[in-house]
Amino acid sequence: MTAPNELRLLPWSGPEGKPCYLDTDDKAGYMSRLADNIEAVQLGTAAELLEHASDTLDDQDAGPEALQRLARELTRALRDVLRVAVSRGHLLAVSDPHRP
Repeated sequence: MTAPNELRLLPWSGPEGKPCYLDTDDKAGYMSRLADNIEAVQLGTAAELLEHASDTLDDQDAGPEALQRLARELTRALRDVLRVAVSRGHLLAVSDPHRP
């Protein structure tokens, strides 16, 4: 069994928004590849949303509804990207050969 500090944080939440973790030594396994693919989609979506946000903020005619929708979408994307960053940062720390 994998040590608790070596579990992979998955890019989705479980019931009640609780984090989900993967316990595997197979980095090329189905669940690992699925998590990698979902992370890639989340990062791509965030990049597209960032471009959309710039356009919306530059639009002098953007109303409060458009700005509120943008804020919700940016919040969701930021949450996803933060989860990816935490997960990947943890994976880097666990795989560091100089770790004590």
